[in-house]
Amino acid sequence: MSEFVRTNPTLDAYWRAVILFGRNVASYKFALAKSLLEFADQEKTFVSLEELSEPFSRHITDHLKKADRQGTFASSRFLEACRSFNEGKIAHEQLLEQTTRLGFNNVIDAFHIVNQAEIPKRFFIDDRKSRKGITITDELFSLKEIFQYQNLPLEVEARWRLVETAWSLSISPTLLMVSYDPLVEDLFVRTGKDRRIGITSCRDALNGYQKGKCFYCFTDVSIESEGVNTAEVDHFFAHILKQSGSVGDLNLDGVWNLVLCCVECNRGSGGKHSRVPEIHYLERLNRRNNYLIESHHPLRETLRSQTGKTEIERRMFLQEMDKVAVQNLIHRWKPLIELPAVF
Repeated sequence: MSEFVRTNPTLDAYWRAVILFGRNVASYKFALAKSLLEFADQEKTFVSLEELSEPFSRHITDHLKKADRQGTFASSRFLEACRSFNEGKIAHEQLLEQTTRLGFNNVIDAFHIVNQAEIPKRFFIDDRKSRKGITITDELFSLKEIFQYQNLPLEVEARWRLVETAWSLSISPTLLMVSYDPLVEDLFVRTGKDRRIGITSCRDALNGYQKGKCFYCFTDVSIESEGVNTAEVDHFFAHILKQSGSVGDLNLDGVWNLVLCCVECNRGSGGKHSRVPEIHYLERLNRRNNYLIESHHPLRETLRSQTGKTEIERRMFLQEMDKVAVQNLIHRWKPLIELPAVF
C-alpha cells in the first residue's frame, strides 16, 4: 500500500488504498464505502447511525441475494437480520433497528486501517459516543471535485463481487481462479465443466490499481459505459502473437496481460495497435500486477499461476515475453504525449 499511495498521494489514492488494500474479513467495509458516497452526493455533513442504517443495510441485503456468505465468520446476528428481511420475516423498521444496534460494531473503527495502521486522511470522524453518528469530513466532499469520483462506486462494487464470489464458493479469496471473457470484457470463474459464474467487469476490477488512468499516457479514463474517455481493455502483448504460434498455449487473455487505456493509445492514429510497448512499460506492468498480488486481491493466485510465484519469477516471465514479442512484432511503441507517472 505504501508505494501505491506514495507515488501520487492524492485523496482518491487514499480512498482506493482502503478499498483495495484493507482487510477482507466481512463485506461491511464495502457497504459503508458505498453509503458514504451516497451521503457525499447528498452533501450531508453529519449522519446519525439511524440514517446510516438505511443505505448500509440496503447494500448488504442486496448482496445477500447474490451471495449468501458475506464474511469469513461462521455466524452474525446482523446478517441473520438481513436474511430475515429478505425472506419477509421482519419489517424494514426492524431491519433498521437491528442495523443501528449491531451493524457498525467494528466497521467504523476499522474502515481507515490499512496494513495495521490508519491512513493519513480520514473520510469521516467517529462521533458515536458524543452524537451517535459520524461526521463527514472535507476529504470526502473533496473527492466529488475530481474526475475519478465517478469511478469509485463501480470499483467498490467490483471488489465486493470478487470477494463474495470466493466466499460463496468456500474458496479463500487469494485462491480464486479468475478468467476473462474478451467478448463481453467480464471476469468469471468456472465451477464445473460447463458452468461458470460471472463476477464483474474487467474495467471495474482493474481501474483502481491504475488509479483511474490510462496505463500508457496517464490521462484520466472512465469506467462508466458512456463516460467521457471510457477506458478500453488492451492486451499489453498483442493477441496476434497467439495466431503466430510464438507463445504456445500461454493465455494472453490472462489478467496479467490486460491493462486499461484510453481510446487514442489503444487504437487512435498514433495508437499502439499490435506493436510492443517500449521496455520501461514492462516495469509498469510488473508493478501493476504486484499491486494486485500484494493487496491479497482475489485475483492474487490467478496472477501468480500465470506469471510466477515470486517477484523474481514474475519479472523474468515478463522479460521473456518481451523478447518473444519483439522478435515477432519487431516495432516498439510509446504514446506521443505522456503525463507524469502516478503508479
